[in-house]
Amino acid sequence: MQQRDFARSLRIRMTDAERLLWMHLRAHHLADEKFRRQQSIGPYIVDFVHFGKRLIIEADGSQHNESASDTQRDAWLASQGFRILRLWNHEILDNIDAVLESILTAMHVAHLSPSPFPARGEGGENLATRREPDSM
Repeated sequence: MQQRDFARSLRIRMTDAERLLWMHLRAHHLADEKFRRQQSIGPYIVDFVHFGKRLIIEADGSQHNESASDTQRDAWLASQGFRILRLWNHEILDNIDAVLESILTAMHVAHLSPSPFPARGEGGENLATRREPDSM
């Protein structure tokens, strides 16, 4: 199955925790911010992502407890400039208000951190055309 088709199937088969969290994240419901669900990033599919804040939210069940593959995946995503917020499914189901508050806090922290990739037209000089100032 191709990655795009797999992501589509994950959107159809969301867990109860993912479904509840998506109700609060979709359509700019949380602080008027845009999230995407079951999004492909490189070789991986993440549960939820806010590209502007470079924040990934993962809703995890017990199968993710001390997972070596998750550690490798998180390291690759971090190397691409993303921060990962892992939430346990039972936390989402039992205390959604606290979960949403932790997401808002993580978004604020992510927003304060400089992006490793300047937005188009902002910052980032083209080193090929950069010249040293004329010396006297």
